[in-house]
Amino acid sequence: MSVLFLLQKIEELMMEYHDARYAVGEFVLHEQSNLHKYTINQIAEYSYTSKATVVRFAKTLGFDGWKEFMKAFISEMKYLEQHKADADVNYPFDAKSSVNEIIDSIKKVQIESIQDSADLLDVEMLEKAVHYLIKAKHIIIFGLSPNIFIGELFRRKMITIKKQVDIAKLGEMGIISNTLTEDDCAIMISYSGNNEHAEPMCYIPTLLENKVSVIGITSGGDNYMRKELDCVLTMSSKERLYTKISNFATEESLQYIFNVLFSCYFAKHYQDNNLYKLQNSKILESSRWAVLKSMKDE
Repeated sequence: MSVLFLLQKIEELMMEYHDARYAVGEFVLHEQSNLHKYTINQIAEYSYTSKATVVRFAKTLGFDGWKEFMKAFISEMKYLEQHKADADVNYPFDAKSSVNEIIDSIKKVQIESIQDSADLLDVEMLEKAVHYLIKAKHIIIFGLSPNIFIGELFRRKMITIKKQVDIAKLGEMGIISNTLTEDDCAIMISYSGNNEHAEPMCYIPTLLENKVSVIGITSGGDNYMRKELDCVLTMSSKERLYTKISNFATEESLQYIFNVLFSCYFAKHYQDNNLYKLQNSKILESSRWAVLKSMKDE
């Protein structure tokens, strides 16, 4: 369990529980860099809770007690410090940042997100995902905004080489998941990969029961999606779930993963896909023309 995953789990806990555990979570997030300096009694005092509540907080996160939680937390905080990125993915700029500083920091976030995503890609998992796409008669993408908009770009690329891909709309995911069979493929996007009772994650059991091939795309660390699916691709996991300006890193990561998926799929039948795309582009996009010589086709 990585600290990034721990921070996500803490935020999820705080969304689910509005009792004294919320106050402990708030203290942990606020003092994460200095948490090792506090005793359990001090944490209880400063969070206006009790020692029992602090222990219950750790157990809710899946640990036997506070000591076990702190051991994992400190270990991963050290790792995070050793692998510190050039830009803060959650707050890459502040109110005092100049335009040039914002330009540079967003550039760093996006570049580092792509590099991190490339390092996290498991070749065996990627090949399995491509195999699922190739054998599927129909591909459906399940996800929520804004991830689904990036899925729409993947859909657009795939239909240019005659592969049918659709987006499951919110409110219709249940109906659609029931129509899919072992001849189809579902792509399930969820950054946390944990909320098994909400859309789209709640439809994983239905898809598996119908023997649908499912490709999961989620953040690092153990979560519900990883426990249920045998094919999972990992997004860059440095962003917090809620405490951030925007999804700069995860959007770039997801876009990169979809581009790699498309490219690997394309390469499996490179000549046929390239010929089909070129022939159709000339017919369907004949009205487009370029002013710059470098943009013109020969």
